[in-house]
Amino acid sequence: MRKPQSEGGWGLLIVLLALAIVAFLARDALTAYLGGVSRTATPAPSRTVQDPHREATPSEPSLARPVERARSVEDTVARGAEARAKALEERGR
Repeated sequence: MRKPQSEGGWGLLIVLLALAIVAFLARDALTAYLGGVSRTATPAPSRTVQDPHREATPSEPSLARPVERARSVEDTVARGAEARAKALEERGR
């Protein structure tokens, strides 16, 4: 019979290795799901007065863009539902 001290901690090493692999894969999956969103460690400077030479460029996110995208998706879904309803009516006749 083996003594517990003679195992040498191989079980703990295997568990730690498995945990490292899972953490690495989860990091890649989260990056893929979120689209590479990154957060900066330094806080952004407060803009009480906007510089006159600095204007919004298309690369900067706008608050209206997500709303517009959501509305376009809603319109697409509504058109698809109408098309399916017409197809069901035609099939029923």
